[in-house]
Amino acid sequence: MAAETISVRVPARSAGHDLRAIKIVLHREMLRFVNDRTRMVSMLTQPVLWLFVMGTGLGSLVQGSIPGIDYRTFMFPGMISMTVIMTGMFSAGSIVWDREFGFLREMLVAPVSRGAIVVGKCLGGAIVATGQGVVILAMAGLVGVPYSPTLFLTLLAEMFLAAFTITAFGVMLAARMKNMQTFFGLMQMAIMPMMFLSGAMFPLANLPSWLHVLTVVNPMTYAVDPMRQAVFAHLDVPAQVNAVLNPGVTWFGQQVPVLLELGVVAALGAALLGVGIAQFRRAE
Repeated sequence: MAAETISVRVPARSAGHDLRAIKIVLHREMLRFVNDRTRMVSMLTQPVLWLFVMGTGLGSLVQGSIPGIDYRTFMFPGMISMTVIMTGMFSAGSIVWDREFGFLREMLVAPVSRGAIVVGKCLGGAIVATGQGVVILAMAGLVGVPYSPTLFLTLLAEMFLAAFTITAFGVMLAARMKNMQTFFGLMQMAIMPMMFLSGAMFPLANLPSWLHVLTVVNPMTYAVDPMRQAVFAHLDVPAQVNAVLNPGVTWFGQQVPVLLELGVVAALGAALLGVGIAQFRRAE
């Protein structure tokens, strides 16, 4: 008697399957973050130390030259950016962890677009990073930033855009990495210079020409400056102090509009997402 052949039907890929895959990957990122409280605390410790310890120390040195404003108020948008950026990169790093334990292979053989996996990863990382940023945002009153609904909504939107872009950057880096040590070494080499050159901790006014060029070509500058512009728009500071602490980004002597800065971040995020998807399509 001949053995009966049982056919196995693999469902065809569709937009519905891809949307469901995005939702599942996003949900997994949220659960992973909520269940890792040590990570939640550690991601907040460094920005809080920079804001309240370093900010207080530096503020005591420059207090006479910036009357009417606390230096920690100036640093506040930069610390939000630092929180969002570090959290987004760590979220992207989970791809390497999934590869080491074999879970990534299971996702890649699923009948869904690999692009859907990348999009879900980036959205999940962006939401988690924005949630971390909200904790820093809640400390606004402690550093002289008003609790304005308009300001908070603006900062939330800018935080999410920056978080999505940096997570896409991390996913692009992690797509071909084989172990966590390599990824985190590369992450530190890429993120720390960009963070220090973004104007998060020092004003962009009156910089030497070589340092000005580095800040202008640094993509992270265009994520930090819109947040600072939004904060200073809700502060009452002398014009000369505003000119020193909040000069904006200039191209050839002209200040770059905030909308153009946000457009640069969005375009970079879309480009990095595309590269990340292409990397995943070539992955094993």
